[in-house]
Amino acid sequence: MAGHSQFKNIMHKKGAADARRSKVFSKLAREITVAAKLGTPDPGMNPRLRLAIQNARAENMPKDNIERAIKKAQGGDGENYEEVRYEGYGPGGVAIVVEALTDNRNRTAGAVRSYFTKNGGALGETGSVAFMFDRVGQIVYPASAGSADAVLEAAIEAGAEDVKSDEEGHVVTCAFGDLGEVAKALEQALGEAETVKAVWQPQTMTALDEDKAATMVKLLGIIEDDDDVQAVYSNFEVSDQVLEKLTA
Repeated sequence: MAGHSQFKNIMHKKGAADARRSKVFSKLAREITVAAKLGTPDPGMNPRLRLAIQNARAENMPKDNIERAIKKAQGGDGENYEEVRYEGYGPGGVAIVVEALTDNRNRTAGAVRSYFTKNGGALGETGSVAFMFDRVGQIVYPASAGSADAVLEAAIEAGAEDVKSDEEGHVVTCAFGDLGEVAKALEQALGEAETVKAVWQPQTMTALDEDKAATMVKLLGIIEDDDDVQAVYSNFEVSDQVLEKLTA
């Protein structure tokens, strides 16, 4: 199991999901505002905004919050955010990619660097680990969307590249440039997805023992908790036994 998925499972089982809900809403709102400011406030004409709203709905973000975020972009008096990517290594040489939306590059860079340094990692230059990942589109559906065969068939018809199904749901992967078209085709066949987004998918995994994995999970948690950070990806993996201990 990929480290990003394992990390999410650990955080969920520790009950962090509810505690972070307001922070999640804040990050979703920031993405909506940026998407609306860079394009048109009409989601029908702005693919990025449409995906941002869809992901916000998947997290049960109130409609008022979504509309407020769009109006903030239209007002033109909000903060000017820019997209920044940070790359580095965590415990055991694990590769980490951090995506942020910030109105102060110096503040965010300093904070992210300190997170790495204080938790057994090191921040690298842009491009230092990105080559170990593929930039792909990822569309997630709940298990209730259909059987593995039904989702696979729909994904093939939509032009996707891969599907992984288990008891928790279905993860459809497609080429980064095809994300909008594949998501639209799947929505017609299966209904609205839980999430639709571009992700960094690791090409190879780095196995960690229990001690390094615990430090790694702590590092990822601290990075994700930063208000400016939108997403964090890594290529760590742990055994089922270690995963059980970390989620205990």
